[in-house]
Amino acid sequence: MIWSSLLLLLAHYAVAWQHTDDDFMSFRTLPDVKAVKFDIEHLDRDRTSPGYWFVSPYLRIAPDGPTGVFEGFQIGPHIYDQEGRLVWTGSPMFDNRNVFDFKAINSIGNETYISLIQQYTFDGSHKGYGLVLDSSFQTVRKVPLREDLGSFDIHEFNVLDNGRTAVVTVYLTEDIDLTAFNRPTERTSLEIGGFAELDLVTAEVLHEWKSYDQVPLAETVHYSKWSKVEGPPGWDYVHINSVDKNAAGDYLLSMRFTNTIYLVSGADGRILWRLGGQRNGDFDQDFSFSKQHDAKFLSSEGTHHVISLLNNASDEEFSEEDISSALIIEIETGTTPMTARVLRRYNRPDGDLTRLRGNAQVLPDKNMFVCWSQGGYISEFTEDGELVMSARFTSPRFSNYRAYKFEFTGRPTIPPDMVAAVHATDDTNLVTTIWVSWNGATEVDVWRFYARRSQFDEPVYVGNATKHDFETIFIARGYLDWITAEAVDREGNVLGSSNIHRTDFPNWHFVGWMGFGGIPKPQDPGRMYPNGDGIPDEKVIDLSPTASSDDGTARAQVIKATQLLSKTQETVRSIGGVFTLILLLAMMSGIMAGYMLIRGWRVCSYQQVRLEEGLPDEETRLWRSHDD
Repeated sequence: MIWSSLLLLLAHYAVAWQHTDDDFMSFRTLPDVKAVKFDIEHLDRDRTSPGYWFVSPYLRIAPDGPTGVFEGFQIGPHIYDQEGRLVWTGSPMFDNRNVFDFKAINSIGNETYISLIQQYTFDGSHKGYGLVLDSSFQTVRKVPLREDLGSFDIHEFNVLDNGRTAVVTVYLTEDIDLTAFNRPTERTSLEIGGFAELDLVTAEVLHEWKSYDQVPLAETVHYSKWSKVEGPPGWDYVHINSVDKNAAGDYLLSMRFTNTIYLVSGADGRILWRLGGQRNGDFDQDFSFSKQHDAKFLSSEGTHHVISLLNNASDEEFSEEDISSALIIEIETGTTPMTARVLRRYNRPDGDLTRLRGNAQVLPDKNMFVCWSQGGYISEFTEDGELVMSARFTSPRFSNYRAYKFEFTGRPTIPPDMVAAVHATDDTNLVTTIWVSWNGATEVDVWRFYARRSQFDEPVYVGNATKHDFETIFIARGYLDWITAEAVDREGNVLGSSNIHRTDFPNWHFVGWMGFGGIPKPQDPGRMYPNGDGIPDEKVIDLSPTASSDDGTARAQVIKATQLLSKTQETVRSIGGVFTLILLLAMMSGIMAGYMLIRGWRVCSYQQVRLEEGLPDEETRLWRSHDD
C-alpha cells in the first residue's frame, strides 16, 4: 500500500508539472476564450504581402456533441495578424463549434465581407449554413441548402464575382448495380459528388450537377472491381472538394478520388475536358498531381486558362510523390494536342506530405499563401518561389482545413470589453490596473482612459496606452472607479468607447492591508489628475493621515517587514512542490535500501537493450473518407 500511495503521489506531481496552457492565449477581458497560439518563422518580412490570416482551427472534423470536453472557446473562425496576435475570435459567436472555408470576400458591393460554412450539428438540429458577415461581424446572409441536397457540405462556399450567387459542393447517395465492374447481380450504395449554385438572397438552387452518369466508376482510384459493397452513404468514389466558375459560365471541379480536375459546361453539364486521372486526361502535360484540393481559376479567357491547386500527392493510404506542393498551371485547349504546363511549383517547406485537406491562394501581389492543414501549418512564398514566412499552431492537437490571407478592416458595433482592479498594501501604493480589448477592431491605435467620482460626474482623463496586442494593459496611480476606455485611430478619430465599469477590489484583510485610514475607498480623479493631461498630482497621491517622525519610522518598518514576509511566503510556495518531491524520493530510497539490507538482496546492474528506431507512426485511416 505504501508503495502504491507514493507512486500515485509522484504521478500527481509529474502530471501537474507537465500541464501547461502555454500553447493558448488567454485574456482578462474575454476570460472564456483560449485562442490557439502560432509559432512563426519570418525569413523576409519585407517581402510578405499585407493582410491578416483567416483560420478556423478544429480538434475533430466531425461535430462534437454536448458530452465533449469543454476547455474554453478555442475552435471556430479566428483572424490573426502576421505576428500571430489575435485580431478577432468568432468562437463564442458560433458556440465553440467547427467552421470551415472562412475567408474575406470582395465581390459584394464596395465593402469587404466575410463568408464561412457553419457545420451541421451532431444531432441534426440544423444541417449547416453558408453565412455572409459584414465588417462588423454581423450576419447579413444565412443560406441553407435545399432539403433534398442533404447537409451543407464543409468543403466549399464560394461566393462568385457577381456577388449574388455562390457555388457549393454536394454529396448525395444513390443505390446502383455494379454492371460497370462486371458484377451485375450486386448492388451498392454510391455517394455521388456534385455541386449547386445558390442565390444568396433566396437560397434558390439556380444550377446543379451530379457526377453519376458523367464520371463512370472506372475513373475512381479509391475503389476497384473487387471492393466490397456498402450501405449508405456508400462508396465515396469521386470525393469532390472544390468548385469554381469562370465568366463563360463553366465550372472547374476537383475530385480527389479520381485524381482529376474537370471543366464542366454550364450550358448542358457535359465534361469539356479532364486534367490528370487514370486516363491521363485530355492533355499533353509535363507534370503529375494526385489527391489534389482547391482548384481555382486565376484567369480564364477563351481557350486559355490559368489555375492553381494544392497537389497533396498522397492520402491516408498511398503516396504518389515524396512531397506535397502548390501548383500554378497554364492550360491551352486551342492546340492539338491540348497542353498543360506548370508555371510555378511551391514545395512544402519541411519536405513532408499533406495527406488530407489544405488549399493554395495566390495573393494580389502574386505571392503564394498555402495551408498544409495538419497542425495549422501555413507558408507564404514570393512569386518566384522564395519562402518568406512559415508558421504552425503551437498546440499540435489542432488542425485547419483551409487558411487564407486578406487585407481587412474590422469595425465591430459592440462596445470594447474592459476590466479594472485595484491593488495595494497601504495608502501610498494604491494602483488601478485596467485591461481593455475590442474583438475584431483593426483600426485602434491608442486607448484613452477616463475615471469618474461617481456615475453622475464628468469623466476625467487619466492617461493613455498604445495598442500593441489584442489586449492592452494600463496602470493608473490611485484607486480609480467608474472607468471607461476610448478607442482612437491614428488620425485621432474616436472609434468607440466601452461601457462604464466599476473597479474590482480584493478582500483587503486577506491581502494584508496596512493602511491607517481604514478600508480604502475610491478617490476623486478630479483631485488626483487636476490638469486633465493624464499626469497625477503627487501631492494628493498619499491621502493617509499625517504622522510624527517617530510614527513614520515605525510605519516604514512595518511596511518593510510586511513586504519581506510576503516575499518569504512566495519563495516558500515556489520551492514547496520541489522540496516535497525531493523529500518523497529520499524517503523512498531510504525505505528501499533498508528493505534490501534486511532481505539480503544484491543489487544487479543491467545493461539497457537498444530499442528499434525509425519505425513510422501508424497512419490513422478515417472510416468515412469524405470527412476531409
